[in-house]
Amino acid sequence: MDSYDGLGAENGNGASDPGAEQCEEDASDAGQEPEPGSRSGMAGLSLPYQIVAALALSVIGLVACGQLAMVFLHVAPSNTLTKRHGEAVDEWIYPEFEQNWKLFAPNPLQQNVALHVRAEIAGPDGVRTTRWMSLSAEDGKAIRGNPLPSHVHQNQLRRGWDFYLNSHDDENRANGLRGELSERYIRRMVMLRLGEHDYGGTVQRIQVRSEVRSVAAPPWSTEKISTGPSYRVLPWWTVTDADLPANAEGADQ
Repeated sequence: MDSYDGLGAENGNGASDPGAEQCEEDASDAGQEPEPGSRSGMAGLSLPYQIVAALALSVIGLVACGQLAMVFLHVAPSNTLTKRHGEAVDEWIYPEFEQNWKLFAPNPLQQNVALHVRAEIAGPDGVRTTRWMSLSAEDGKAIRGNPLPSHVHQNQLRRGWDFYLNSHDDENRANGLRGELSERYIRRMVMLRLGEHDYGGTVQRIQVRSEVRSVAAPPWSTEKISTGPSYRVLPWWTVTDADLPANAEGADQ
């Protein structure tokens, strides 16, 4: 009993408890500032080494930025910079950093392509030929200012004309069945558009042409680009019942 009382009295009289001392030491250590020699990273280096490390990081950053710029120019569509510095870009890229992909697939068009049509109309006064009408201009008018333009106005002419070009040679000769299908598609599309106009007679024949103009160079470029039109004129097509779409009411008016 005395021993227990003595132990309790000793503790109650403020004798040092090992656990309490350890907590006090930890708290005092936590409040102390680290010594100068214990700093990590670049801050722990001497001034000369800090300068060397900063220069090394700067060089690595510049090389990385240069690499990204060269790869971007290599995979980007042809532009003023690549035309002027293309050899330098190729020397940097090949052969170690060669890329087999392009930034845009396919590359953006650098030409404005418009589709025109004219027709032979048989009326009370005989047969007459209309002026060239720009179907692309009509689609453009329908798209401008429209927050939700129709996909027909945006893509029908372009896709139809691409279909025709890919299935015909330079002499407008069809390459098999796809060529015949593309011709039929163009005819029906044109007759559908002509049906929206009243020419005072019956459409007997139609002729289609494309007008291609290169996009002008930007003002800051010294590149000289001809923006004059070039035309591809298709032969006259005689309109048949198969060329009249089912919903083209009045197409033969």
